[in-house]
Formats: sequence, C-alpha cells, structure tokens
Amino acid sequence: MVRIAAVGDLHARPGAAARLRPVYRRAVEVADLLLLAGDLTQDGGTDSAAEVCDLFGGLDLPVIAVLGNHDYDRGEEAVLAEMLTDAGVTVLEGAATVVDTAGGQVGIAGVKGFGGGFAGCTVAEHGEKEMKAFGRHAATTAQALRDALGQLDVGLQVALTHYAPTRDTLVGEPLELYPFLGSHLLGAAIDGEPVSSAERKAEDLHTTGTPDDEMDGGQPHNLVPGKRRQVRLALHGHAHYGTEVGVTPAGTAVRNVAGPVIGAPFAVYQLPEVVRIR
Repeated sequence: MVRIAAVGDLHARPGAAARLRPVYRRAVEVADLLLLAGDLTQDGGTDSAAEVCDLFGGLDLPVIAVLGNHDYDRGEEAVLAEMLTDAGVTVLEGAATVVDTAGGQVGIAGVKGFGGGFAGCTVAEHGEKEMKAFGRHAATTAQALRDALGQLDVGLQVALTHYAPTRDTLVGEPLELYPFLGSHLLGAAIDGEPVSSAERKAEDLHTTGTPDDEMDGGQPHNLVPGKRRQVRLALHGHAHYGTEVGVTPAGTAVRNVAGPVIGAPFAVYQLPEVVRIR
C-alpha cells in the first residue's frame, strides 16, 4: 500500500511557514509522499513563494506540486516554479514523475488545468476570439495532462491538477461558477477517452499555427480511441466550497483536497483502495 498526503489552496501568507512547518515535518510519519494541488501562494508574488519554500523545502518525504490560478496572478509563475524546484519541490506542468516508496512505485502526472465546464454547460470553441481562446486553452491543458499520463509506465498512477476534472466535487459551489472551476476535458484525459475534436484543434494550432480542419477542407478527424488509463486517483483543489469525494465519468476516484474542504493541513489517502486514513 502507498499513503499519499495531499492539500491545495494554502494561499500562504506571512507566518505560514513558522506556524505550519512542524505539522508538515510530521507528515513523514503518516505518508510516503506529499502532493500539493495549486494555489500555494496568495498572489503569485515572490514573497509568498518564499514562504511556501520555507514551508515545504527539505521535508523528509517527496513533495510534488502543481501551480494554481493564484500562483499565476503576477505572471511570475516561472520564477515561482524555479524557487520551489530549488527548495526541493518537484513542480509539474504537463509533465510526470515516478516516486519510489516502500509500497512500490507511484507515477504522478500533473498540470494546472483550466476551466471550461461540464456536459450540458461547456464553453464552446466558437464566437468571439476571447471565447475561442478560452476553449482552446481548456483543450490544450487537457491534452498536456493526457500526454503527461502517457509518459507513465507504472501500475499505480495519480493525476494531480488544480482545476476539477469532474462536477461531483464542485457540489456546494454556485452552479454559475462550474465553468470556471473545472473541465470535463480533464476528466476525459484521466479516463483515457479518445482525443476530442477541440483537443485535436488545439494541438494542431500549437504545432502548425493552423487548425487542422482548415487544412483538410473541414473534414472530421477519424479519431482512434486512446488506451484506457489506469489512474487510481485524481486530486485537485480550487473549489473551496465544494465536496471532497467524486468520480470521473469512467469511475476514477477524484478527491478535492482544497484546504477548506478537507478541514485539515492535509488529508492522507491509502492506495490502491483510495481510503482516507487521516
């Protein structure tokens, strides 16, 4: 078995490290690794980032993180990620890592993610250029997660995002906010569903600068179903008033580990059963 400690949405302010560092130093006693689901800083500033580094740097267990929307507030996310990396935290953005634990190897694929909504109320990739950009970014970040998961070749896999991959864990938030809290495309990537036309367009635009349906006369793609992922657990934050427990459409366990939701400095989940033990 593997024990994963997780938390998101710390929004670290001055004094957070002094107050919480002893708590996280004890995490090694109850967990094999610690995953951070974004919004680590209050405003994406370097002062707040330094507080996060003091909080999580040099712990006696692996710490893996993704950034959140607040960590992008000042456009200094690259500096923030570098600071965390220098402190010993592995920061994932469209990337994956494998951790060796006493219970076996765990593969973690991570991406911040983006909004876009869920079945019945999704952002479509049409209309004004701003809406098109929104839809394309949602598709691009989902494809980045899909690619990161594709890098893993271990039996126990975890998807780490900031935005939610299912609406289940948003229950408690206003319905009007759902499109800004997560995307069904993230859930599809976790489940190993076939690449959507929106994701394919985003990838074509990224690689060629021209949507492929413009290059092939608008003919639809013959999408080949992707290999089903063996993701055991998906972790996210962002939804402070949401619900902890949910599943993707294909039944992958999802846990919203935003601090206000889990009601603790961190939650601990035992895998492969996905049982919260702390």
